[in-house]
This record gives sequence, structure tokens and C-alpha cells, in this order.
Amino acid sequence: MDHITTPFGRRTLSLGMVATQIGARATEGKVAHKWKTFRAIAEAKEALGVSDRSLVVLNALLTCLPETAMTARELVVFPSNRALALRAHGMAETTLRRHLGALVQAGLIVRRDSPNGKRYALRGGEGVEEAYGFDLSPVLARAEEFERLAAEAAAERRASTLARGRVTIYRRDIAKMIEAGSAAGADWRSYREAFAALCYRLPRRVTSTSVAPLLADLHSLAGELRKALEGLLETQILDGNDSQSGAHFESSNPDTIIDPEPSFEQEGPGKVVRDLPLALVRQACPDIVMYDRGGVVTWRELISTAGLVRGMLGVSASAWEDAKDAMGPENAAAVVAGILQRAEAIKSPGGYLRGLTEKSRAGQFSPWPMMLALLRQASPISKSRCGT
Repeated sequence: MDHITTPFGRRTLSLGMVATQIGARATEGKVAHKWKTFRAIAEAKEALGVSDRSLVVLNALLTCLPETAMTARELVVFPSNRALALRAHGMAETTLRRHLGALVQAGLIVRRDSPNGKRYALRGGEGVEEAYGFDLSPVLARAEEFERLAAEAAAERRASTLARGRVTIYRRDIAKMIEAGSAAGADWRSYREAFAALCYRLPRRVTSTSVAPLLADLHSLAGELRKALEGLLETQILDGNDSQSGAHFESSNPDTIIDPEPSFEQEGPGKVVRDLPLALVRQACPDIVMYDRGGVVTWRELISTAGLVRGMLGVSASAWEDAKDAMGPENAAAVVAGILQRAEAIKSPGGYLRGLTEKSRAGQFSPWPMMLALLRQASPISKSRCGT
């Protein structure tokens, strides 16, 4: 059809519809595999501005074409709303009409409305002479464009996955470099604070562009830490002997530990210690939640996040393992979350944790009083950060 067709009834003609109809004419001599083209459209759905539900309707329309190979002939399909709804897995007709409109707006189909708005075909001796319904010519005409957009979408997904992985690696490396410097006796509180500011949760939809500033900041901080570690080596603060440096760090004097509040003290041997609810830990220690992009919704996530945070606090790997062995992984993670919450008041987090570990072995410590004390101290602002 050479002229511009307009929609039936109150629907108006837009310039976008005109552009789609003009573009749909470029089908002469073209052939496309309808399902390969549909997969390309699905891959590029964000660039095309169509939803999953709209794609269900497009899939239903394509099933009305008798051949798999799309050519310029007979690309107008004319199913009733009821038949099309069934092909769209039982979609409600009101929903169906909405998504048909979305496909028109996206330039994927063209309405070829009859004089009375009904969908049908006029047949002659050589087959269909005129058909009124939905013209799928844009799918054929734009097949190469869809393939290009699909390739770009796949490349962006790969770049986003790579960027997310780089963020994870940078965070891991920075945490362990800070731990190494702290083990050598360096006061790297400024580095810890800078790192904490870069540990906010990533958005649900990460793109290579959106995460680029964070990657640049992490790269810069990692470079500073590398130079700082080289400086420690040059000044022989760290002598390169892992066993000696480890022993130096691990010899924290328990007598110098900030003593727990009175409410933290003895539960006594033989007393039953109730399981600690994760929700209580999250409410009492909201700062730990910021270090996990998922928001610490399971004990496994809390244990993993505590393992990261303990390095930032200057707690050695052996102190962390001892705490998990003595208290259990869940309680040890809760204690690290509590130490993080009171980081400004605790001079030696590693020694503090070792002291609590020894008390736990003697049956003189439970994280319950610690959590309850922190909960009492929490301000309304802190509670809101936990979503409570």
C-alpha cells in the first residue's frame, strides 16, 4: 500500500506512525527468519522501549504468519482479539489492546484498519487481494537494525558484567591491602574511611557507564594503597616475613582492650544461649548493611560481609577464624558488626575481638547483651537506615 493509512475511530495519526509506515515499505527483495528476528528484538527490547508482555503479543502475531521465512508478500495478519489473546497465553483483551498499542508506538507493527475497523481479508482467485489487520512489515524491514541493536545490547551486558566483576575485585584487593598495612602497624584510618565511602550498594541495573565513576575512584584508592605499601617496605616497617608480621599483629595485649559494657558480661557456663535473630543484628548494627549490595538479608550474607569488614577494621584473618570457631560463624559475624558500629570507640578492634573470643570460650560472653545495648543506643536515624 503506497499511501499513509490512518487508524480507525478516535485513534489519531502520529508522526511516529507515519515514519513507521514509510520505513515498512523497504521490504522488497528482503528475506528474514521470523524467529531469529524476534529473538533479536527480544535482546534489544530496552533500546526499542518494549516490555516482556508486549513481546508476548508480538510473538502471538508472528505465529499467524504461515511461513518461517518472512518476505514482502502477505505480512498483514488479521486474528480476532479473542484468537490473539489465546495465542498470547490467555492474556486479557484489555491488556492485549494496550500492548498492541505499545507495539505500534515502538514501530514494530502498523495498523491496517478496514473501513469498519474489523480485521479480515478479501480473497480472490489468486488468494488474498486485500487484508486488514496488523502489518508486520516493520519486522522484516528493520531486521538488520534489530540484529545490530541486539549485538550492542549483548556487548553492553558483557561490559556491565566485566565492570561489576572489577568492582568486586577492587573492593577485595583494597580490603586486604588495608588489612596488610594495619597488620604492619600503620594507622590507615583515613584509607578505611575512604574505602567505606566506596562500598555503597550497586544499583540493581548496572551499566558500564553508570559504574565508571566508582571504578575510577576504586582504581585511584588502590593505587594510593599500593604506593603506601611500597613505602612501608622501603622503610622496613614491614620486613617481608609473613610469619613475623603476623605474630607482631596477633600479639595484641588483651589488657589494653576496651572492656565491654557491664551488660555485655557473663551469662555463665551452662546457661542456654538463645539464637540471635538476624533482624535484631540489622537493627542494632545498621552500618554493616551498607557493605553488602544485597542488604544483608541472610546469615550467609552477614558472615561474608563481616569477613570483608574485619579486614577494614584491622582484624587479622586468624582472629576472625578463632572467633568463628569459639562463637560460631553467626555470632562472630554479629560481633564484628557490633565492633563496626562502635568503631570510633574501640581503639584496637583486633584485640577487642580476641578478648571477646576468650570470654566466649570460657562461657562468659554472648552477643545478646551487646546487640541489646547497641539497640538502646541507636538513634531514630540509624533505625531508619535499617528499614525499621
